[in-house]
Amino acid sequence: MAVPSWLERLRAAGKTALVQDGKRKIHYLFEDGKEMAEEYDIKTGQLISRKWREKNTLGGTGKWQVEVGEPTSPLLGALESELITESSSNPIFMRKDTLSSFQWRIRNLPYPKEVYSVSVEEEQRCCIIRTTNKKYYKKFSIPDLDRYHLPLDAAALSFTHANNTLIITYQKPKEILAAEEQLQKELKKIKAANSGDGDCKTQ
Repeated sequence: MAVPSWLERLRAAGKTALVQDGKRKIHYLFEDGKEMAEEYDIKTGQLISRKWREKNTLGGTGKWQVEVGEPTSPLLGALESELITESSSNPIFMRKDTLSSFQWRIRNLPYPKEVYSVSVEEEQRCCIIRTTNKKYYKKFSIPDLDRYHLPLDAAALSFTHANNTLIITYQKPKEILAAEEQLQKELKKIKAANSGDGDCKTQ
């Protein structure tokens, strides 16, 4: 069965925990050198952010790639963020999960709901957002389903539109809900490092 394989990778990874500002921060270091950092709300257990980092071709540390959470990092230096500010009217695509579903929000999309269509492409293992006015097109995958080798289900996908934001929801399959519940129990057993700084490096 494929489901335990990702859980086994998480169990085998070196983990460091830090509790800070009402969040449980977990840093994973995998055998292949990849790093994953997650933040959970302590009260609800909800995933707030997930980032990945791997070594670059020269063996140095690459930049964090955001999978879940705000796309821009507050850790950017003031000068750097000034140099690369995007137009405030550009669509902003981000993932923000709930306990029962994967959820994506695309801000700055002012068109009415009937303009959008969201579909599942099973062969390409992705979802596609299209607009009838040809103003926006986006193809995105669901890495969690890939990691657990689960098929995409069109019936699990829905969307709504409010306040210039398109909200796409994909109900988590029962296999992922069960695995997440199991993982949460294990993460709570990790003793948190009681350091005051926010940088949680593995020992």
